[in-house]
This record gives sequence, C-alpha cells and structure tokens, in this order.
Amino acid sequence: MKYTAEFCEREYNARASIPEHPQIFARWAEQSAAVRRLRACVIDLNYGETAAEKLDLFPASRDGAPLLVFIHGGYWRSLDKSDFAWVAPPFTNHGVSVALLNYGLAPKTPMEEIVRQMLRAHAWLYRNGDRLGFDPSRIYVSGHSAGGHLTAMMMAALWPAYAPDLPADLVKGGLAVSGIYDLEPLLHAPFIQADLKLTARRARALSPLHMPAATDRPLYTSVGALESGEFRRQTALIGKAWRRNLAREIAMPGLHHLNVIDELANVASPLFDAALEMTRR
Repeated sequence: MKYTAEFCEREYNARASIPEHPQIFARWAEQSAAVRRLRACVIDLNYGETAAEKLDLFPASRDGAPLLVFIHGGYWRSLDKSDFAWVAPPFTNHGVSVALLNYGLAPKTPMEEIVRQMLRAHAWLYRNGDRLGFDPSRIYVSGHSAGGHLTAMMMAALWPAYAPDLPADLVKGGLAVSGIYDLEPLLHAPFIQADLKLTARRARALSPLHMPAATDRPLYTSVGALESGEFRRQTALIGKAWRRNLAREIAMPGLHHLNVIDELANVASPLFDAALEMTRR
C-alpha cells in the first residue's frame, strides 16, 4: 500500500479526530490524583537509572497476588503513568496488584531505548516481586495505543537472552488495546515522524508484526469500533500474525481511541472481564 501524509494524518492522528481530548486527559489526571490520595500505593519506584525509569505500584490486599502491568499510550512522546492511577482500583478490589510504568519520551528517548526501558521494568518487577508482595511467576502486561505496541514487544522478548536469570515466559499474558504493530505507516505521518524519526529499517525492526511471540502465552486484543480503519486493521494484523497466541479480540462498540481504555476500569465491561480472565489463566 502507498501511504500519503494526508491518509496517515486522518487515520493515525487520533487526537485530531477527538475534539474533546483535552477534557478526557484532564479527567484522567483528576481521577488519578484522587486514587493516589485514597488508595494504598507506592509511588516512583526506580526500576532503572534514569529519571524516567519509575513505576507506581498499587498492591492487592493479599500477598502472592498476580500483577497486572499497565503501559500508557501517547504515541511514545506524551502522557505519564500518573495519568492512569484510575486503572488500578477495580483490579486491586479483585485481588490483582497493578504496576503503572513510565518510560522516556520521544524525541529525547529513541524508541529502541523505550523498548529497553520496558524490558528493564519487567525484569525489575520479576526480581522484586516477592519483596513487593506479588507473585513474580504471575506477571501480565497490558497497554493502550503506544502501550499496546510495547505490550506486544514484551511478549516477543527473549527474556533468557536478555538476562539468564529470567524465564522465557516472564510475561504470562498480554492485553493490547488500540495498538500499532506495524510501524511502516508512521514513516509517512509528519505529525509523529518529526518526533520518532523512524527509518524504514528501524520501523520494521520495531514492529511486533514482523517478529514471533516468544512463548505460547495468550494475547488479548481490542480496538474501539469508532476508531479509524487503520487502527482496526492494525489489530487484525497482529491477531492474524500471532494466531496461535490470540485468545480473542474483544469487541468494543461505540467507542473511540481514547474512551475505549476507560473500559479497562469498568467492572461491567468485557475489556475488564478479559483482563481479569487473563490474570486467572
């Protein structure tokens, strides 16, 4: 397919298609601030050496709980873990601990380094799980948009090659929401390429579509029915490429690229059900 700047702007610039996105971001920040005030949590744990390499942990009330990791979106260049504390309470209420990850943002941080930071974060969580009160043998990863891409990258990671003390199936399952798994179209999207500075070689090397999942652990995918055709196509692509891992694609009717992730914290939503099911496999 020949991509044009106009096509990629229309299909991939999700904020431009959602005029109320500033209000959504403000609501997320407000809800998260309230959660941090009212819920038990440990903020800004260092998983690496740089200022960006921090995570927030919301523990379940019992030791030995599974851990759901959440990786935020923002096209690898914006937003922060502190905007997503509202994800945690429904899971901690159901006996699942939650970790929210930060990473360095583009353009200061290249995407290859963002991926390495996510590897460091998951390795750190595995090595410190017993101390932090969750079961390190039950780590599950989830993410939205850019975080969906990073979720897939964690499922493709060759953990024993990264560090010999890590199990091949360090990540026991993934839930990727509205992710981008083939980065080639972004080469033609000026609104994001100015920050990512991808080349064709780097885009292919960083695309989960072009690598196998590292284990047979389950992948759940989801995308809002009101999202662009390209976001829906991206979800179909990874489902087909990783057919042996795909647990199912969760249909999310009537939702766009931002409000779809609200449903992860809605206990009446099939997205929440899928995440909880994943942590109990």
